[in-house]
Amino acid sequence: QVQLVESGGGLVQAGGSLRLSCAASVRTSYTMGWFRQAPGKAREFVAAITWPGGSTSYGNSVKDRFLISRDNAKNTVYLQMNSLKAEDTAVYYCASGNTPYYHIATPSAYSYWGQGTQVTVDS
Repeated sequence: QVQLVESGGGLVQAGGSLRLSCAASVRTSYTMGWFRQAPGKAREFVAAITWPGGSTSYGNSVKDRFLISRDNAKNTVYLQMNSLKAEDTAVYYCASGNTPYYHIATPSAYSYWGQGTQVTVDS
């Protein structure tokens, strides 16, 4: 089993940056992804990265602003968020799963989820 713990969320001004981290309890060779969910909205794909890190995918709303990366020695995945906007406000969830690339943006393809971390962008 894999336990995921997110950190790094908080309050930031519009135009600012945050870096989220997700640490896995055990070594994993799974795809790692980030999803977000705002009140009253469906869960939205943000970004994902395959093992060992050669392929990445981004949601259209964050492409060119966010960057996903992983440090396999630390069993950790990161989400660098730049040029933040008010519409980026959401709970951000880390996910892990042995999922094929064509399902990389599908929440149901992931087996393990973190508790979420709140990101609030103040305009």
